[in-house]
Amino acid sequence: MSIRAYLTQFHEPPGYLDFGRYGPVSDDVADALHRAAERMRCEGPAGGGALAALEAETARTTAAAARLLGAAEHEIAFNASTSHGMFAAAYAFEGPGAVLVGRRDFPAAVYPWLRAEGYGGLKVRFVDGPMTVDAVRARLDDEVRAVCVCAADSMTGFLAPLAGLKELIGPRRVLVVDAIQALGAVPVATDAADVLAGGGQKWLRSGWGTAMLLVRDRVADQLRPGLGGWAGVRDPFAGADHPHAPLPGAQAQLISNPDCMGLAALGAGLRLLLDAGVDRIGALVRQAVGELVEAALTCGLETDWAPTGEGSGGPIARVRLPGAAASELHAALARQGLTTTLRGDWVRLSPHASTLTRDPDVGSRLVDAVRGLRAAVR
Repeated sequence: MSIRAYLTQFHEPPGYLDFGRYGPVSDDVADALHRAAERMRCEGPAGGGALAALEAETARTTAAAARLLGAAEHEIAFNASTSHGMFAAAYAFEGPGAVLVGRRDFPAAVYPWLRAEGYGGLKVRFVDGPMTVDAVRARLDDEVRAVCVCAADSMTGFLAPLAGLKELIGPRRVLVVDAIQALGAVPVATDAADVLAGGGQKWLRSGWGTAMLLVRDRVADQLRPGLGGWAGVRDPFAGADHPHAPLPGAQAQLISNPDCMGLAALGAGLRLLLDAGVDRIGALVRQAVGELVEAALTCGLETDWAPTGEGSGGPIARVRLPGAAASELHAALARQGLTTTLRGDWVRLSPHASTLTRDPDVGSRLVDAVRGLRAAVR
């Protein structure tokens, strides 16, 4: 698929810079949802034809997810959200031992470990600052059994050095990756991840309701079923009394059947991404962020996004205007038709590959918004 054909799939409003929160879906995803809804409306999941069609969609989605993640299909399961996947990962470990977690990481990568710790899971040991190799090395000892990291930081866009982290911690420690802010926006070293969770609603542009959970065979023997329910055991409807043995790997973490409509949407989004090319899409995202940062700097905004250096080039940049509250900057951008995210003392910019096509003048409008705000606060 050409990039031009890929970009025609999207119809978000000009100035939409909030893909770090939600990515408006493509034509293919909308069509997949419509077809799945029609099957559910006409036959319901119990209908033979509808059920067979939905099962076929699940198989196609599994194949696409395996291709994106560089995994075997049996290493992948689907659940409701990235948070669900992170809770499954945290509860899959039984103490003693410790897990390293970024103190300022997105909450979905933090609270599952804190909750699991209270129920006999790993002891949480926080790492301050970005999860660099040096920062993790400083906190690493024989007690540490796992390291949890966000592939891309939700505030700064910092890209975690996944390959370096896995090399550092070795084969007997588990690298758990919250990948939602990177998958579909930038290339990700997914082969370094032992366990990975990522939902479809952001850069994959596949809507809410379904997320991928990867558990590599190489670490499956270190994990218990955790939150796994009836869907995560062998032959749950067989005549033998319960409990039944858990399924292997990621399948052991299933609570129930996944959302079949969500799976159809996720599959459509994954196939579109793979057809267009992760590297090509990532280059367009980087171009969009770079142009926005350049515009921000010309009108006096501060940012810590950089095109080069450790962890640089991520899909997210944050900006602020000295002397003005972040809420004022956020409102000024909104008046210019720019949709951004207010996060504490910063405004987050998260464009996607379609941003510059939908709004070639988005940088100029950002500059106009800041100049207007400067004039108002003098």
